[in-house]
Amino acid sequence: MTEKKGKFDFAIDRGGTFTDVFARLPDGRERVLKLLSRDPQNYKDAPTEGIRRVLEEETGRAFPRDQPIDTSLIGWIRMGTTVATNALLEREGERTALLVTLGFKDLLHIGTQARPKLFDLEVAVPEVLYEEVIEVDERVVLSQDGCQLPRKDPRRIVTGSTGDSLEVWRELDLERVEKDLKGVLSRGITSLAVLLLHSYTWSDHEKAVGCLARRLGFTQVSLSSEVMPMVRAVPRGYTVCADAYLTPKIHQYLKGFTSGFKGGLKHVDVLFMQSDGGLTPMEQFCGSRAVLSGPAGGVVGYAITSYSEMEKKPVIGFDMGGTSTDVSRYAGQYEHVFEATTAGVTLQAPQLDINTVAAGGGSRFFFRSGMFVVGPESAGAHPGPACYRKGGPLTVTDANLALGRLLPSFFPKIFGPGEDEPLSMEETMKQFRHLSQEINLFLSSNQSQAGANGANHSPSSQSGMSVEEVAMGFIRVANEAMCRPIRALTQAKGHDTSQHVLACFGGAGGQHACAIARALGMKTVFIHKYSGVLSAYGLALADVVEEVQEPCSLQYEHGSFGELDRRVEELSTRCLDALCARGVTSGQITTEVFLHLRYKGTDCALMVTAAGYPADAKSCLAGDFRGAFTDRYLKEFGFTIPDRAIIVDDIRVRGCGKSGIKSVFKTKTALGQAKPVTVTKCYFEEGYLDTSVYLWEELPRGHSIWGPAIIIDKNSTILVEPSCEARLTEGGDVCMTVSSDPHCALGTELNTVQLSIFSHRFMSIAEQMGRVLQRTSISTNIKERLDFSCAVFGPDGGLVSNAPHIPVHLGAMQETVQYQIRSFGTTLKEGDVILSNHPCAGGSHLPDLTVITPVFRKGVSRPVFFVASRGHHADIGGITPGSMPPHSTSLQQEGAVFVSFKLVTGGVFQEKALTEALMAPAQYPDSSGTRNLHDNLSDLRAQVAANQRGSQLVGELIDSYGLAVVQAYMGYIQSNAELAVRDMLKDFARRRRQQTGSLEVESEDFMDDGTAIRLRVQINEDEGSAVFDFTGTGTEVWGNCNAPRAITLSALIYCLRCMVGQDIPLNQGCLAPIKIIIPPGSILQPSQNAAVVGGNVLTSQRVVDVIFRAFEVCSASQGCMNNISFGNESVGYYETVAGGAGAGPGWNGRSGVHSHMTNTRITDPEILEKRYPVILEHFSLRPGSGGAGKYSGGDGVVRKLLFRNQVVLSVLTERRSTRPYGLLGGDDGAAGLNLLHRADGRVLNLGAKTSVSLQPGDMFCLYTPGGGGYGGEEDPNRRPETKRRRLDRSFPERGSVFEYRMAQEGV
Repeated sequence: MTEKKGKFDFAIDRGGTFTDVFARLPDGRERVLKLLSRDPQNYKDAPTEGIRRVLEEETGRAFPRDQPIDTSLIGWIRMGTTVATNALLEREGERTALLVTLGFKDLLHIGTQARPKLFDLEVAVPEVLYEEVIEVDERVVLSQDGCQLPRKDPRRIVTGSTGDSLEVWRELDLERVEKDLKGVLSRGITSLAVLLLHSYTWSDHEKAVGCLARRLGFTQVSLSSEVMPMVRAVPRGYTVCADAYLTPKIHQYLKGFTSGFKGGLKHVDVLFMQSDGGLTPMEQFCGSRAVLSGPAGGVVGYAITSYSEMEKKPVIGFDMGGTSTDVSRYAGQYEHVFEATTAGVTLQAPQLDINTVAAGGGSRFFFRSGMFVVGPESAGAHPGPACYRKGGPLTVTDANLALGRLLPSFFPKIFGPGEDEPLSMEETMKQFRHLSQEINLFLSSNQSQAGANGANHSPSSQSGMSVEEVAMGFIRVANEAMCRPIRALTQAKGHDTSQHVLACFGGAGGQHACAIARALGMKTVFIHKYSGVLSAYGLALADVVEEVQEPCSLQYEHGSFGELDRRVEELSTRCLDALCARGVTSGQITTEVFLHLRYKGTDCALMVTAAGYPADAKSCLAGDFRGAFTDRYLKEFGFTIPDRAIIVDDIRVRGCGKSGIKSVFKTKTALGQAKPVTVTKCYFEEGYLDTSVYLWEELPRGHSIWGPAIIIDKNSTILVEPSCEARLTEGGDVCMTVSSDPHCALGTELNTVQLSIFSHRFMSIAEQMGRVLQRTSISTNIKERLDFSCAVFGPDGGLVSNAPHIPVHLGAMQETVQYQIRSFGTTLKEGDVILSNHPCAGGSHLPDLTVITPVFRKGVSRPVFFVASRGHHADIGGITPGSMPPHSTSLQQEGAVFVSFKLVTGGVFQEKALTEALMAPAQYPDSSGTRNLHDNLSDLRAQVAANQRGSQLVGELIDSYGLAVVQAYMGYIQSNAELAVRDMLKDFARRRRQQTGSLEVESEDFMDDGTAIRLRVQINEDEGSAVFDFTGTGTEVWGNCNAPRAITLSALIYCLRCMVGQDIPLNQGCLAPIKIIIPPGSILQPSQNAAVVGGNVLTSQRVVDVIFRAFEVCSASQGCMNNISFGNESVGYYETVAGGAGAGPGWNGRSGVHSHMTNTRITDPEILEKRYPVILEHFSLRPGSGGAGKYSGGDGVVRKLLFRNQVVLSVLTERRSTRPYGLLGGDDGAAGLNLLHRADGRVLNLGAKTSVSLQPGDMFCLYTPGGGGYGGEEDPNRRPETKRRRLDRSFPERGSVFEYRMAQEGV
């Protein structure tokens, strides 16, 4: 791209609140400008106004606002914008229709079927982006070798772009489509998204629909095969809908923007930033690639300015704004993800891995049950923080102001109703005094109770916390909240967090940079001179990018290299041609080839570049991708699978046109020491300290400034903390050296600030254990489905922290650990590791293997902590593959049993004894030993490694604070959870007494076989305690719906957490106020050898229903997990299926979603049909199955599976005869139904639990239960409509760390 000499060049980031402008002037100078993104009284468009101001001020000529700007002086314009993001967040895109394959009209409503927030009973999910759905009677299926389906008619065979062979079962009926499309147009909808199954590889039907729609007059037609041709219909469908929904809004904005310039900018090079960090021409800027347009510029900015090719030290980008903080990583290459969720919409497109957490300058402060809480709620731009003088709440910004870290005299007077007043220290201090009084009142009222429990309060607690101590406490909690995603982002891929540079930018980050770097062990903080406008500056530095991608199904082997080379060459040529057409010279263009690779039989694909792996005789021409893939796999996951074939899922070529500017800015040479403009008082851990204040623009390069100090420029404030050093570089940037954390001595007395920080630290230990387990495991269940939990326990076996929250694991591991403590007594030694899964020892069901490691401390004879990991193993033997038989009647039929097994003794892994135990089930009739010994051994080693990491982290925490302090805070965290539950029970008791005069509630519900589950709850209002008495519950059953005691505890903790309604530590404290009575010999406490596999997945749901019915929290959800499995000698498959959620006070139940004790994601239709001998004929909601009422229950789903080969189908379900109850006059939800349509025309009701042999052509039809209604119908003839929901007002998280947590909670 040729430089235009003597012109003005502009890079502009249009954010939600501010628009940042970077301008390069004709003489080489640089200017930056910041203005409000919306100021309708003064200008129509902020970027246009920014350009106008620079031109007017620099040329001396008048550029009137009411006239188009003369473009003769403009060389290029580059922009990043949040237009698409805001339209998505606010649901203000174009009215859109979705056209989809017949039978799948609700596919995107159901999505993965997992709910986004585990404990949100309302299941608040943002609505789909389309307004209408057209179902198209067409169907294409993949050909399969060995398919035994009888062919009744000749079918057209076609070849897809991946090389796969497909059969056209139903041809496209264009006449019917035309009629439907005309109907949509007549209702004013002109934007169309098209999603047909398997169009990623064969797109003819989609293209035919697209041509027809454009001819009929649709102004925007987005085809999934063009927007992102990747396998998996659900994310591809979300992506094409986002494209159709957002692109017209972008075009509308661009039309308005260009109208502000003469000639509509036709002769100006205008480029827009895409989500992948590359620039694209304005006319090609589209919705599906625009969502991260704004933050992407910042990533490019810090990557280019902070990373040194010489030192190769990786960089963490830390962009702290008003509402949220963006965290990312750069180590010489941009880190991309290819599927990520923004504003509730999963987009399948290349995106920079930017992790957004809800902690920013505007994050609000709360004091809940004795704990300091920051966010996720935000004050927003309006009313903003308290100091903005608009009646806003206390926020992080207010805390920095109260501590003297923000100086009102250096801020413009733009606050208050008239936007002409300075920041208000008075309002901030007034609110902090009120909050401090509330905190001190709580502390004083709880001191006597804490003393009775053996706990002490810190001196500050006893004398009362000052305003400064409270503000400082909230800052420390906010910092710890921002550290957690940084740890997760680095350690997830095997990187050491402390070996990174922290690149800080955004308006608020400079005040927190030293503290966050110190907490993470980092030694260097880099803050660019344009840190306040780095997203705009990054646009000026960025490359023009063209990306092309195609799906593929080849194995990476010698016989495929010719075809791979041909396709890579073809895609590379397309990239080069596109960039040359934009004026980029060939010498400026580089291309990089990526292959999306995975081991055969796994889902864990990596997008791999061969950079650093040159081609050889055993590779394709683009490089040694096998070497690159195996090295990266080993780095991220800790092992490789040498004898396994490698599959190429996609081929991607990224072409970059080097067009970024080179900054030549130099600061003035040092003529003397840096002189402060003033000295102020700032509050730190040591109290108030004299703090020098410097203006950044007056600092000479090369000189050092020792903290405490404040460096101020127009757009940011940097805090140099005590013992830290700041230095101005040659380029005018600030580089800070951070001292190690001088841990102040912390006593065992309770400090409420440290309580919040320790809560984060304990949870972080459990999270890091999970990351190690995922990286080092080998099975699909653990590595990809993330079906595991990790936890930390006290010396008494009481749960301290548990991550993530798989509901059926909640609290259950505590029973297991405490059983082993009783079993082994004082005989445990360092180097011992225990394995257990037996229900009598706290197990849930046999495939869940729990590995427990005692943590020892020098000089202490007994364990000081325990760490444990529980993982679901795909097979541990028994009478059926998968170890989840629907018809088992004894525990021995369900697989290998471990009560208290020494897995490691004195540091030696007991492989021989373990193998014998795993093969032992073969001694029972019709049973087998484990069918996958290799994966069992590998995953158990991974669990041992995860525990070892947890033990190491606990040791480091003890090294920092001392054993007595760490154990004391363990107890305080458990007490905090206890307090939250007691407060909830007191509140419920008060309301119950006022309404009925009674403090006793009871309920019952029934299993399909008539077994009753009865509960009576007696509440003590004064203590906030309760007795949960299950006396009267039915006896142990013949079958496998018996639920071990641990299952009831898990269900109870889940219900208590839902009823508390806010984030609390999930630990043994939750159950401290609860006494539980379960009759021995009942279905909830069966005998030692009772079969239990159904209890884990079915009875657990009924226990939840009974508890919620007693407390009248909400109507019953579907009350079932709908466990479906099928297989033969060569393949096996297992899924659980969604149903309807119960309605509640103020909400309709969500349709087609998992509820309560499960949250499993369902396999995408295209993956299901690609890998298994089955065709998904139908997957939609089941209209009318939700119970009617003032608020209606959610509908179940209909799922029809047509089998291509002989298989054995197993069904393990409930709610087939007892219906999900309605509450307070609401109707019951519909019961489920399991039908088998034989190929010969017979239709059979399979009942709730069965195992049956199927022939090719047989079809299983699953009708899942609906949720119960809530409240009597006001108008019996009208079912209430679900309101279109927006996202809740807390900022939605995103990024790979968020996706990992969602995947883990989706198990």
